[in-house]
Amino acid sequence: MPHRLLQMGPLLPALEARLAATYDIHLLHKEPDPRAFLAAHGREFVGVATSARFGADAALIAALPNLKVISSFGVGLDAIDLDAARARGVAVGYTPDVLNDCVADTAFALVMDVARRFSASDRFVRRGDWLKGQFPLATKVSGKKLGILGMGRIGRVIARRASGFDMDVRYHNRKPLVDVDHVYAGSLKELAEWADFLVVASAGGTETRGLVSREILDALGPTGYLVNISRGTVVDEQALVDALQNGRIAGAGLDVFEDEPMVPEALFALDNVVLLPHLASNTHETRAAMAQRVEDNLAAFFAGRPLVSAAH
Repeated sequence: MPHRLLQMGPLLPALEARLAATYDIHLLHKEPDPRAFLAAHGREFVGVATSARFGADAALIAALPNLKVISSFGVGLDAIDLDAARARGVAVGYTPDVLNDCVADTAFALVMDVARRFSASDRFVRRGDWLKGQFPLATKVSGKKLGILGMGRIGRVIARRASGFDMDVRYHNRKPLVDVDHVYAGSLKELAEWADFLVVASAGGTETRGLVSREILDALGPTGYLVNISRGTVVDEQALVDALQNGRIAGAGLDVFEDEPMVPEALFALDNVVLLPHLASNTHETRAAMAQRVEDNLAAFFAGRPLVSAAH
C-alpha cells in the first residue's frame, strides 16, 4: 500500500501529479471542515507535503499522531513549527540551494531597478511623458557599497553578483563567518550606516521579525536603498512606508510583504519603490528543481536514507 500523505495547499500541478502517482495523497485544503477531517482521519497520515507559504503548525502536527516526515516546497521555514516537529521526531525536508541563483538574480534586479528607476521610466514612456521632456536622472550602481543582512546560501550568491559591478560588500550575521572574505559589520545599524544598498537575505521567523526597524531605516538614510527578498516580516512595514513617503530613504525594491498578497496601498502611488509579487524563485527551471527536491526528500525518507535537504 502506498504511504498516505496530507497535502497542505496547492503545489505545482506537475508535482501534484507525480506525488499522486506515488503516494496516497489527500488535499486538506479541499476539505470543507479541515479540523473535523483531521479529528476523524489524522492518524491515517504518515507524511505531509506542503510549501513555505502553508507550512505545518503545531496544531497540525499534533493532529497527526503517526506523522513521520514533512517535505516542504520552499526555503522558508518560518511557517513550519520546527520545535513541535523535533519534539515528535518528525523529519523536515525543504528545498535550499536549488533556488539560490534565481533569488540572487531577483535581488540584484531590484538593486538595479530601484536605483536606475527602470520600472518608473517604463511607466513614464507609457504615460506619454517622454513627449513632454526627459526622464529625471537616476543613481549609479557600479562601484557602490552593498550591505547584506544574512550571508547564507543566497547572500553569498548576491555578493558574487555584486563583484561583477565592482561593488564593495559587507555583511551582518549573528556572528562573523570564517569562510567569507568580506568585511563583517558588528551590528545591523553599522551596516546600514555604511551601505548605499541594504539587501535583506536573512531567514524569517520570530527571531528576525521587525529587525529592519525605523532606526535601521534612518541609519540607511535619504540616499540609501532597501531591497528585501527574504520575508516581509523582517522589515517593519509601516516604518518602511513612512520612510519612503517622507524621503528618509531613497527607495526600496520589495519582493516580499508582511501579509501577502496584501500590499500596503500607500506604496502604489510611490515611484521610489519597486513591487514584485514574491517571484524571486519563480522560473521554470528553479521551480522544477524545487519540486524534484520535495520528491527526493520523501523518497529518501521512505527508503530509510537521510533526507537530501533536512532542516536542522
